Amino acid sequence: MTLLTSPTILLTLTLLTLYIAYTKTKLYLTRRTFKSHHHCKPCPHTYHHDPILALDVLHETLTAAKSRRLLKNFQARFARMGGATTYRTRMLTQPFIVTCEPANIQTILSLRFKDYSLGNRIDSFHALLGDGIFNSDGATWARSRALLRPSFARDRVSDLEGLEALVGTLVSLLPRDGATVDLQGLFFRFTLDSAMAFLFGSAVGSLEGREEAARFALALGVASRDIVAKFRYGALKGVRPGKREAEAAVRTCHEYVERFVDEAIAWRKEREEKVADGDVDCGRHGGGEGEEKNGEKYVFLRELVKQTTDRTRLRDELINVLLAGRDSTAALMANFFFEVAKRPDIWEELRREVGVLEGKVPSYEELRGFKLVKYCLNEILRLYPVVPNNARLAIRDTVLPLGGGTDSKSPLFVPAGTTIGYNPYVMHRNPTFYGPTAESFDPYRWATIRPGWEYLPFNGGPRICLGQQFALTEASYVVVRMVQEFARVESRDENGGVWVEELGLTLSSFGGAKVGLWGAERG
Repeated sequence: MTLLTSPTILLTLTLLTLYIAYTKTKLYLTRRTFKSHHHCKPCPHTYHHDPILALDVLHETLTAAKSRRLLKNFQARFARMGGATTYRTRMLTQPFIVTCEPANIQTILSLRFKDYSLGNRIDSFHALLGDGIFNSDGATWARSRALLRPSFARDRVSDLEGLEALVGTLVSLLPRDGATVDLQGLFFRFTLDSAMAFLFGSAVGSLEGREEAARFALALGVASRDIVAKFRYGALKGVRPGKREAEAAVRTCHEYVERFVDEAIAWRKEREEKVADGDVDCGRHGGGEGEEKNGEKYVFLRELVKQTTDRTRLRDELINVLLAGRDSTAALMANFFFEVAKRPDIWEELRREVGVLEGKVPSYEELRGFKLVKYCLNEILRLYPVVPNNARLAIRDTVLPLGGGTDSKSPLFVPAGTTIGYNPYVMHRNPTFYGPTAESFDPYRWATIRPGWEYLPFNGGPRICLGQQFALTEASYVVVRMVQEFARVESRDENGGVWVEELGLTLSSFGGAKVGLWGAERG
């Protein structure tokens, strides 16, 4: 009798086969009941030809990304299916559902929030962002949000004094005689300084061209672009180009931020020693009030270090907030000038609107009153959303309200383990929501429209961006001050005014924001 014919082996194989058959049958019946209860119907739209690994989709995605047409490619996929807003596809072994349907996005991000996780994004982002707020789920994410939320209260984001000092440096670097300048690079340096000042208490001299700040900014750019490459390559991320350079860049970023963390931890210890000696009220449990009452400047990191001295956690949270604070606001301002520089009529109207200040710097309340400034920024965020494409992983069987049936109007079953890609870029350009001029820059549309989930500039639901008011306030302030400083702006785009994507963690313009500026008379 051979080993393979042993009664014990045969019994084991029989029981294993029966167990697998039982679990699969139970899963099938459970899912059939679930789909019947929710009135789910199959998705009629599929986007791949290779039935095994969908290598055609992977090739198309990588080719489109290389030619900087990935977002347009996403638009074209929906268009090829007759304007459907939801379809199924695959990326290697991973099943995907892709949607630009507002009701589905609301369900993913809000109504059925607990049915989803960040999925393999956590692994792709972890080297740089660790377990910070943008790269964690569940209890870890909830702790991060509770830790960071107080620092984005209105009285924090409405403090404009620090911004004015940086605006002065920015304006001093700009030609006033119509010479061409690329504002995008300067805006990224500006927002690095402003984010660092908010987080650490002082700017790092990026606008002034300090070498150490430039080295950090370069490393941050390399590391953030590699995150996107890892996510895009998926299971093949180990062979992605630039891997070693990115690993070195991550080390540079961590070492740079850890210096500030160590200084803050030392500051806390010193404060505690003074409290023990009765020399100072630390304000440890006052959310920063102790410092502000004593006339000390609010510093984000010092508030965090009052709550934890975990070095890695502090570093992770700081890099998360720093990256978001720098990239999103800089891209918003650069895209604003990319578009407005082609519209002298809008610049003139902005000049009239801001003219009520009579040359004075605006207060927070005055900023909020400039309607055209707000309309322009809203329109830029519509056309060029900060995060134009995002994803979640279904961690349990769940359902989307739309996408099933021949008319795509029935609920759609989402099996556990399916990645849902949602696409604000495509949704924001849907003529159904924004009319026949959806592809055009038209800030005046915001005088009459009041969009809901079809407008998603800063995500939505429980994970809505904590720093959105910080970003909008900063962008509004810079726009208003530059409108005051410059009488004319003219596009000098080298691509004929055609915007080309630079798709990293956030969306920016590959061609920058090249303009000519003419200084206004100073009273």
